[in-house]
Amino acid sequence: MVFGLTFEKLLIIGVIAVFLLGPERLPHYAAQLGRLVRSLRDMANGAKDRVKEEMGPDFDVDWKKLDPRQYDPRRIIREALTDVDPFSEPAKPVVARAAVNENSAYLQHKRKREALGADEAAPFDSEAT
Repeated sequence: MVFGLTFEKLLIIGVIAVFLLGPERLPHYAAQLGRLVRSLRDMANGAKDRVKEEMGPDFDVDWKKLDPRQYDPRRIIREALTDVDPFSEPAKPVVARAAVNENSAYLQHKRKREALGADEAAPFDSEAT
């Protein structure tokens, strides 16, 4: 979107311009618009070339290195904390496992089930929902 103009709004402006200008003047104005766009592009390329020329080869920017999509915050923090050489082979990720709580409700229930014999009925709680 350019200045809040969507494709539909630009199309409506174009249709209105066609009706206002008419078929006689439309080719002339279209050619002028084409020359304007071409001159703006040439000015931008000239300014870019002049900046490169004046800054010298030391300031040539590799834009792919500065692409923010290549950064992984987890990798950056890991490298900063472990002082790992960023160009070495990446280490295999370490998955931390949580400690097992022996008193968890699940394990208590599992122990009770295992303690019941084959002929013994499961405990019944009349107040449970």
